[in-house]
Amino acid sequence: MPTFEEITAFITDKPLATAVITLLSLVGLVLAYLVLRVAWRALTWLVARYVAPRPIEDVLTVVAASIATGVSAQGMWRFSGDVLGLDGPLRLLLFAFIEVAIITSAVRARRNMRENYSAGIDGIAVWALTCLTAVLSSMDAHSLPEAIFRLAAPLVAAWLWERGMAIERHRIRGTGRINWRLTPERLLVRLGIAEVSDRTASEVDAHRRLTRVALAAKQAKVLREGGAPERKVRAALAKLDKAMDQAVEHTGLAVDATRQEALLAQIAALYNTSALIDADPRVPWEPHADHHPVPARPALPPALAQLVDEEDEDVEILDPTPQVVDTAQRAALMRASREFWDRQIAKGIVPRTVDIAQEIGISLTTAREYRSLWKLEPQAHALIEALYHQHGIVDTGTFPVIAADGRVLTKS
Repeated sequence: MPTFEEITAFITDKPLATAVITLLSLVGLVLAYLVLRVAWRALTWLVARYVAPRPIEDVLTVVAASIATGVSAQGMWRFSGDVLGLDGPLRLLLFAFIEVAIITSAVRARRNMRENYSAGIDGIAVWALTCLTAVLSSMDAHSLPEAIFRLAAPLVAAWLWERGMAIERHRIRGTGRINWRLTPERLLVRLGIAEVSDRTASEVDAHRRLTRVALAAKQAKVLREGGAPERKVRAALAKLDKAMDQAVEHTGLAVDATRQEALLAQIAALYNTSALIDADPRVPWEPHADHHPVPARPALPPALAQLVDEEDEDVEILDPTPQVVDTAQRAALMRASREFWDRQIAKGIVPRTVDIAQEIGISLTTAREYRSLWKLEPQAHALIEALYHQHGIVDTGTFPVIAADGRVLTKS
């Protein structure tokens, strides 16, 4: 660098050359200022147009992917010179053809994502070309760490591109790519630590205690009807009694009508699970050709109309007063009632309370008690459901309903 004295001597000796150099320097400074101003405006426009609207994670993804692509291109530069023997302008033109192909495929994949909601074959091409350039770059490495680095750089760029595509996919479609089946929340629910709904602790405890009562009742019923040993039946009844005691104590079952209905609903569902075998649910979007909706007030056939119009006070009951009988006689009357009930059900008829009382000679109260138990069995329940769906008759316990004055009531 010339000293100050040398510069002063040059200006003194050559004033014309000094003036020309000064003028050219001023022109250069003006041109540099103009170039920098244009570059700054262009950079500002690019930032405002493409960078500012994007989230910061997208910008960082593009920057990191660009750096990784540059590292990959540097490896291909060495590969084209050392392995392929390219030099000069030919090397400059050909060394990064794979990187250009990767960028082209990435742009096409993004366009496919915006138009067809899928990256398509171009997305696969990005990964295939990335693996190719990673392998070629690592083949010219001089050590194992360098080979690993040259393998990792293109894969990092491809991974960042894939994550950017995932963000774009989520923004366009509004959904994630997958829903994991194994999450901390699901594990806690599976282990019984967390609750899947927003029920309170008291509601969950009440539901479990009522379910325990219903299951114990079903187990006792199955053992008794299956002819199990008396010891097992007594154990099942003791378990049922204990579950019932706890339910009454902790859930307010004795005074809560809602929980009483919930318990009865669970028991009814458990007792009639075999009816699901014969269930024939209709598909709502493919109704049968002969299916017609039930009218609001359907016309009953003559036989059912005569049954409904018949009044209970015209039926002769052998003994309308409550009966006081011993255990053996009561068991005999119950067996006779059951045999009559089974015969009528086999004919497709659901006996009324008055029918049982007239046939066997028992009181209406006893007949109603028997009927309320037997009508929950699958075959009788299916007949009652068929009568409801076909003719609109509702069974509420004594099918048809018997009013306090003895009149027969129906609902449609």
